[in-house]
Amino acid sequence: MKPIRFIMLGGFLGAGKTTSMGRLAKHFQDQGLKVGLVTNDQAVDLVDTHTLREQGFKVEEVAGACFCCKFDDLVEKVGKLGAQELPDIILAEPVGSCTDLVATVVAPLKDLYGKTVSVSPYAVLFKPSHGLRILRKESSGFSPKAAYIFEKQLEEADIIVLNRVDEMAPGEVAEVTALVKSKFPGVPVLPVSAKTGKGMEAFIEALSLEGNFGKRILDIDYDTYAEGEAELGWMNSNMQFTSNEEFPLDEVLLEVVGEMQKELSEHVAEVAHLKAIGLWEGFFGVANLVNSHGKPQLSLPSNARAREISLIINARVAIDPVILKDISNKVVGRVADRRKAVATAEKTQSFRPGRPTPTHRYAKA
Repeated sequence: MKPIRFIMLGGFLGAGKTTSMGRLAKHFQDQGLKVGLVTNDQAVDLVDTHTLREQGFKVEEVAGACFCCKFDDLVEKVGKLGAQELPDIILAEPVGSCTDLVATVVAPLKDLYGKTVSVSPYAVLFKPSHGLRILRKESSGFSPKAAYIFEKQLEEADIIVLNRVDEMAPGEVAEVTALVKSKFPGVPVLPVSAKTGKGMEAFIEALSLEGNFGKRILDIDYDTYAEGEAELGWMNSNMQFTSNEEFPLDEVLLEVVGEMQKELSEHVAEVAHLKAIGLWEGFFGVANLVNSHGKPQLSLPSNARAREISLIINARVAIDPVILKDISNKVVGRVADRRKAVATAEKTQSFRPGRPTPTHRYAKA
């Protein structure tokens, strides 16, 4: 039996992992291959999971901690994807604030499941909006401990994927490429836009390579790692947004994200990633913001009008999670009032991530 190809895409919050997963999954399906996806979050109600399922993909979710701390859950979810029909390829997206994944996920998979799973080169997506400032040693809006996680993610990569090049000037692409190659010599750097498809052919070819990959075991300080991750306030909220009058779903999403950005800026709170999805009777739209100084984007428009939607918001921001929850509730209430709607909370989780405690950690590959 041919081993399942396991492809894990790492990278910081807002690097574009979910968009890349969707584009890769579509490519492999067009090649006649069976594909399963595994998403990952510190909490339930992940926008990414809903987004990928709404696009028609088979998706399982590991919630409550990163793959490293939920390794057995990852294996179980892969098994569920293969319960009826064994997939040819598994695409997996770890939590964007996690690192040390070669030692805690790649190496254990190769050692414990090497006969049934073939592990692809480990690709890490580079997020330009924060990454350029971090590599320039400028203020990124995060503490040095959070920036430490960003750099450690790149340090363990077999391939560094410079994503979002469609949002960058040619000079910036050249500067980032040079900075990354200088900081991480010998690691291939691929300029890509998962949104437009530019550069994806080379990315797909790199993921198909066979060889001595997954060897970059980090020398990492778990105290610094844990403190950097705990800097972020984490919030996942799920609510019903209901009105007697039809409203444009996409406009509501952009209003929520845009007004949360303004409120967070008043607290000088750096946004790592903020995203919202609206779901209604087979229609869905997604809006997101990947840094405090950017512009909210409608990444997946629904072009729909509705009277009722399920509104799910995921926010990862350098702020007290209690304040983050209060801002979210205030903004959604304000948007609902303008739309003569009622917003009813169903479930909200807000917290700071706990210290990572890996199931396995290999000292060498």
